[in-house]
Amino acid sequence: MDTEAQSMERDRSSHPGEAGSERTPDPRGREGRSRSSLTARITGSVPGGRITLAALLCLALLLLLNTFVAQPFQIPSGSMEPGLRIGDRVLVNKLAYRFGTGPRRGDVVVFDGSGYFGPGDYVKRVVGVGRDHVVCCDKEGRIEVNGRSVDESTFLHSGDRPSAVPFDVVVPEGALFLLGDHRDDSSDSRDHLGSPGGGMIPVGRVIGRAERIVWPLGHWTRLARPDAYARVPAPGRQDGAHG
Repeated sequence: MDTEAQSMERDRSSHPGEAGSERTPDPRGREGRSRSSLTARITGSVPGGRITLAALLCLALLLLLNTFVAQPFQIPSGSMEPGLRIGDRVLVNKLAYRFGTGPRRGDVVVFDGSGYFGPGDYVKRVVGVGRDHVVCCDKEGRIEVNGRSVDESTFLHSGDRPSAVPFDVVVPEGALFLLGDHRDDSSDSRDHLGSPGGGMIPVGRVIGRAERIVWPLGHWTRLARPDAYARVPAPGRQDGAHG
């Protein structure tokens, strides 16, 4: 009788789920508790808890976007009027030229002019790219690029001539020739023809392409590339069209 009773006790204790049986630890439960504990410690160490932590994460994300993707710039002068006015804020796409495609004629770009135009960031329009032959002016007073006259009337400031300063330049490979749309109020490549670099800006100094005006809201506009530059032939393929 005693032997049978002891055997039954052993049988009962060997079945899982029976009273007194040992339970297998749940590693996922421990992991979940560990994560919860870690989150609690992090939020507990930050003044304001979860709300402050969320705000800090959002700020970090904005800083990353501002550094590597897009950045707003404020227009400091009237050199790009009428399209860009003093105080306008433009959103600059920093990835526009990072994957093999360089600036194109007609693009509005922001660049670091230190050592070329002067200290600071500038916003101008690309008129000539590497190996372009840029001349001012044709018999009608228009700028020529690779033998093609460019009609700038859709964006040039009212009353301004394409240039009061004559020039005849070939843009070096990897450089840009840039002008402001308000030619009578713009310090640009024309003013630095005799400076180091001949008024040209290396493509590597370009911060990004200005995509749109984002402030003030009443001036919200996408900055499109003018069609006039799309008709300019490639360098070395001048067609002699002065139309």
